[in-house]
Amino acid sequence: MRGAAEGQVAVAAHGRAGERRPFEIQFQPSTGRLIPHVESFYLAHIAAPSIEGVERVDLGQWRFCLDGTGQVTFPDGTSEATLPVMVNGPGTAHWTYRLQGPFRCFGLSLRGIGWRALIGLPADQVADRLVDGAEIFGPEVLELHRDLCQLETLEEMVAAVEPLLMRRLEVARRIPPAHIAFLRIVREWAASGDPTIDSLYEAMAAETGMGQRQVQRLCKEYFAGPPNHLRRKFRAIGAAMRIYQGASLAEVVVPFADQSHMINEIKHFTGQTPGSLRDGIDPVLAATLENEKFHFLPDVIPETVDLGGR
Repeated sequence: MRGAAEGQVAVAAHGRAGERRPFEIQFQPSTGRLIPHVESFYLAHIAAPSIEGVERVDLGQWRFCLDGTGQVTFPDGTSEATLPVMVNGPGTAHWTYRLQGPFRCFGLSLRGIGWRALIGLPADQVADRLVDGAEIFGPEVLELHRDLCQLETLEEMVAAVEPLLMRRLEVARRIPPAHIAFLRIVREWAASGDPTIDSLYEAMAAETGMGQRQVQRLCKEYFAGPPNHLRRKFRAIGAAMRIYQGASLAEVVVPFADQSHMINEIKHFTGQTPGSLRDGIDPVLAATLENEKFHFLPDVIPETVDLGGR
């Protein structure tokens, strides 16, 4: 795709017959001090006059709507209009959107540690809703929005937003060491295949001395739900990604009670059935399933980053 620099991942969506759809999205991973906080930056452009789609359950997002307007409908049926600058927490299930284009959106996918440092709101209090960015960041974010509207490339937009991110990090409260341990343990727990809730509690108790109630509170604060809901997210998104990339249902069904359970869970968190994951899939969902870099699990916390001094 045009404009993809070295180190940048660019994704274009296509229709069923290989025809280019009027949609494109570019991703750029964060660098330097932002790595523990921002998973990636992205710029989406929709040339069509309108588009309807599904957004899977995901990380917390900070978005700048540069052109066009839209409406999102959350799992409980609540609908909200898009805002010039908006923040939404990690979701509890998939949600749908209807956009009027041409539409451009510049956004940031936030890791758990970045949600705490840059947004500062408990994720469960803002899950499945849009929060006006001006309420969080003040009037300067609207000035930044106006500047971003004049820019064309993802690289320019990343450069424009980085000073604000750095200022936010400078004044952010230090993340408690026990919280850093929690995020690392969650990654290891989720990567263990078919994790049990007890194994998470045991690992946290052994390393931090935290009890079950404290672990449950941290899960809600960072991921918008209790440990069992987080486990379901990991399992469903991992299964959807494997199916989209070509794995058979027999290969993917093992962690679930049965095939019906797997289908229901994938539908709940992605809005797609296993069959539809390979046929006419929503372009935004496709972009987050086709590349290992944007899988839900690594987004929790990067393995190689030391957060102790952050």
